[in-house]
Amino acid sequence: MVSDWLAEALAIYNDESHQKREAYVAQVHFPASILEKILDWAFKSLPDEILVGLDVGPNRNLSTVEVDFNGENGKSNLFAGQGYRINEAKMVNRGDSFSVHHLPEEWTDEVFGTDRGPRAGRFTHWLHTHPNCPAIPSPQDADAAQSTDGVDLILGIEFSPQGPLPWFEDVPGERRKIGDSRQKLGRAITGHNIHSLELIAFHKAGFGINVVFVDDEGNAY
Repeated sequence: MVSDWLAEALAIYNDESHQKREAYVAQVHFPASILEKILDWAFKSLPDEILVGLDVGPNRNLSTVEVDFNGENGKSNLFAGQGYRINEAKMVNRGDSFSVHHLPEEWTDEVFGTDRGPRAGRFTHWLHTHPNCPAIPSPQDADAAQSTDGVDLILGIEFSPQGPLPWFEDVPGERRKIGDSRQKLGRAITGHNIHSLELIAFHKAGFGINVVFVDDEGNAY
């Protein structure tokens, strides 16, 4: 179970994902419990960015949910892990926008070798945060995505006090907010007020990937 506010926000997000399903060529199913864990890491790290490695498990997406969110232009075998639910998240790096990148596997193999075994620092998908910036890929994000076998996700976090990172509103691209726009969601342990969240996923070829938030059994919110 996740927090009530998050469950409500994800239901709103999923409704938009369903309405816009024809705009996407594929989908990734993201358990809400894993997102809540990532949000906790992100809020505790403000104003820094974080980089999170994501992996999939043996459980396939529920076929009924996939059919419901499929568009007519769907592509199969587009990326690694397609058709399987995310089941693991590891915080890999924290810092400013110049230092948070996809790290070479050999840098992180020793860090994650104990609990991930031979997979170590190799992840299927990657997620990084955009503190006080919309979840729109930058040219640097697009370059980094070229080494991703799965998809890349960006979590935008609007917070105050802004400090040296004012909110950048006029950024071109598709915006996907989690919940109601500019609703104050709460206060992070760092003392920052959280005002809004955004999340998108994209493939290295430039395709947008539809994110569907699911519970631990794979049912959509």
